This record gives sequence, structure tokens and C-alpha cells, in this order.
Amino acid sequence: MSEQNDRAADLWAGIEDLWTWVDDNRPLTGEGGKNGGAGLLLRMLKLSEEVGEVAQAVIGATGQNPRKGVTHTWDDVQAELCDVVITALVALRTLTPDTRQVFTRHLARVMERSLGPSAVVHPQDVPTPRGVGEVR
Repeated sequence: MSEQNDRAADLWAGIEDLWTWVDDNRPLTGEGGKNGGAGLLLRMLKLSEEVGEVAQAVIGATGQNPRKGVTHTWDDVQAELCDVVITALVALRTLTPDTRQVFTRHLARVMERSLGPSAVVHPQDVPTPRGVGEVR
């Protein structure tokens, strides 16, 4: 497996790489600089575009447009959903360098609210890995 594939397999490294690429190629500009302005708003709006593509794929997979018929597959829907997740995580990274921690904390809150407290292992409760030869 190539180094690029290794980084893609690590969700958070992949998101960081994509954010860096987007930021290098479409830097945030406008009033407010890096933390505001039109560039930031447009980056957040990209998520709505991706959600629209999911809707388009579902309509195409189910043939709900009688003029077009079946134009997509459920694999297309899966790919579009992945694009939504990636776009959302890159947007979150745009707002904070602590993307993983912010997401993990929020996921734990949602899981606890939905599944109950016993379903959640909070990040602060996970032991840190031991070093080689380290005794606890």
C-alpha cells in the first residue's frame, strides 16, 4: 500500500491532508480573514451542495423523475454520502485544528443521549498507551 493510501486509511490524517489541499488551493479570504468572511461561508455552503447531490442520486436510483428514469445506482448514493461526511469533516477542520477531539466529544454526547450512558466510553476514560517497557 502506498503512503497516500496509508494516510487515507487514517481518517483524521486524510481529513488534515484534504483540508491542507483545499486551504492551499482555495484560501479563505474576505472580511474576517481565516476565521470569517465570505470564504468561510462558501466553504460551509459546500456541504449543502454535497447534500443536494445525495438527494439527486436517491431520486436517480429510485427513478422518481419520470423524464429521466433511473440515472443512478445505490453505489452512487453511497459515494455521495461519503462526500457529505468528508466535506463536513473538512468544514469542521476549517473551524478548528482540534477536529478529532471536537468530533469525538460530540459523538460521545450524541451516543449517550441516544443509547444511554452505558453505551459510551468517554475519550478521557480511555487509558493512554504504554511505552515499550513502561510499567503502570
